Amino acid sequence: MTGLRTRRLVTLVGGGGVGKSRLADHTARRAPGEPYEAVYWAPLWSLSGRPLFAAAVADACGLADHSTRDPGEALGSWIGERRVLLVLDSCEHVREECAALVEYLLARCPRLVVLATSREPLGLRGERVQGVDPLDPETDGLALFTERADAVGARWTGPGDRAAAAAVCRWLEGVPLALELAAGLLREHDVSALAAGLGRRLELGGSRDVCVGPARHRALVTTIGWSHELCSPAERLLWARMSVFRSRPTPEAVLQVCGGGPLDPAALTSALAGLQNKSIVALGDGRVRMLDTVREYGAMWLAEIGEREAVADRHAGYFSRTTAAADEAWWGRGQQRAYAGLARSHDDLCAALEHLLLTAPEEAVAMAGRVGFFWACCGHLHEAGHYLGEFLQLVKAPAVVQAKALWSLGVVRCLQGSYDLAQRLSREARVAAEAAGDGALVADAAYLHGLVLLLRGKPLTALHEADRVLSASIAGPASLARCRLLRVFGLTGSGFLEQARTEAEALRADSVAVGEYWARSYADYQLAVIALYGERAADAAGHARSMLRGKQTIGDAFGLALGLDLLAVAFAAQGRGELSACAYGLGHRFWHMVGHPQRGTPELGALREQGEREARAQVGDAAYDRAYRRATAADPHRTLDDMLADSVGERGRRT
Repeated sequence: MTGLRTRRLVTLVGGGGVGKSRLADHTARRAPGEPYEAVYWAPLWSLSGRPLFAAAVADACGLADHSTRDPGEALGSWIGERRVLLVLDSCEHVREECAALVEYLLARCPRLVVLATSREPLGLRGERVQGVDPLDPETDGLALFTERADAVGARWTGPGDRAAAAAVCRWLEGVPLALELAAGLLREHDVSALAAGLGRRLELGGSRDVCVGPARHRALVTTIGWSHELCSPAERLLWARMSVFRSRPTPEAVLQVCGGGPLDPAALTSALAGLQNKSIVALGDGRVRMLDTVREYGAMWLAEIGEREAVADRHAGYFSRTTAAADEAWWGRGQQRAYAGLARSHDDLCAALEHLLLTAPEEAVAMAGRVGFFWACCGHLHEAGHYLGEFLQLVKAPAVVQAKALWSLGVVRCLQGSYDLAQRLSREARVAAEAAGDGALVADAAYLHGLVLLLRGKPLTALHEADRVLSASIAGPASLARCRLLRVFGLTGSGFLEQARTEAEALRADSVAVGEYWARSYADYQLAVIALYGERAADAAGHARSMLRGKQTIGDAFGLALGLDLLAVAFAAQGRGELSACAYGLGHRFWHMVGHPQRGTPELGALREQGEREARAQVGDAAYDRAYRRATAADPHRTLDDMLADSVGERGRRT
């Protein structure tokens, strides 16, 4: 495909299942012209009807924006003048939003190239529309069908089989998804019977199932319809119910959401295996995958059988319970699993929140309050702020629910730098928590207030706020850990370093004992700062690395940026100026990723400046700048892995 050499916007247009995504992936991997600094892939099929489209694209691009800017503006700043290829896959569901964002980004980012896939053009000036045709049935189509048939144990043993296989490819006109589904049917039909059956259906205009389906390429819809006919009643029901998911669910989620009626656990497990055998779904990495075209067919039948609302209710209820379990497991060994599970179910969480707002508004506020802190830690601040802000305006929830949601929104606004608003929200959260008589939420409101005080350079006042809560013994284990951490920060900022070190070590030990990472990593942050003040550079580097590993575990880009700055200072204090420059450069990349200049509690600023001066003095400005630029241009996550292994300096010198 040559369009990317001459055009900045190319849209691959074709019907469902024709191979647009496959071609886009092939093109992105072998993009012509000068190398791209980054290639970002944004799958959009699940975003129909979802707000914050630009925030979803930004997430796909690795941007964990911590500012109050419009997400599209933040994404434009993140891409900037870098040569980037942005692939937007399945734009037809959000065509207007996609067109608006692409138009803005192309104007804002002079070296950005966009490759889109859609069932219709975006309609923008300068867009090159390239139709995607099916595979040649006689060559590539037959090769794909043969490969997929071999994967299910079907092989052409004679001229008759080969002729029948060729006939299947002609009947299906080389449509890739139709060929893959047809190969799945070979588990129950030999290839001659398959060819004959497809021929009869296409000559008659398709099955009854297909006639009521959406207008699609005749061959694909016929194949999906026949696959549907060949399913058992339980498999058909499961296919329909699974269409409610917006991400790749776990088998446990499928069991909880799609069970009921004839689908008892044993029947559902059997039906899921049957759908896998028929290539309707695929299982991998502990998740269930269903292609969007197949999902659309299931959604049509879910509406036909009158279960759409009931299954959506079960879906929303399941993910609401998931957030409750994650919140309960925050202080303990379930924390890492909770962060990972919520991250992989992000689109389903958004769909659940939107459904609950219409059907159970108080539960929508409660769920948003529970997931808000996780999202704030993992960079989904725009989504958290949107849902929490909207729900709190629309719904008058009970005081205990209101307090949690206000606190979560306050954390979001604090991380976005809106300290006045965060402080107001902390006061409102405290009033609601006291009205509810919930000591843990009172403590969390105090933690939020103290966090704002710390970031405003008032550590002693923050320390008093922590002491007020801790002396009252009203906090639960999670809230207690957060307030203990607030106290450690207050002690360090107020100059009580030995006491801060003792309490940070105790908090870290308690976190390790229960398998927790968030508080542990910030305890390491404080221990690194204290070690730098005490001129114990090796200890500081060790704690900074430990912090970074913890932040990697839970996906906290903001924490990674903070930790890299500390590691850079520690390297400089060890006399490793070039490695310090690399850490500063990589830290700059992560700060750019979260949409902020360097931030943190005030004491970090002086340490940063001191470390940079020392590193420049050790290696000279020219060598420092080269190492810094090299780190900013490299893949950030791979470079971070190398740095944690202490090999980035050696690798940089080799390259």
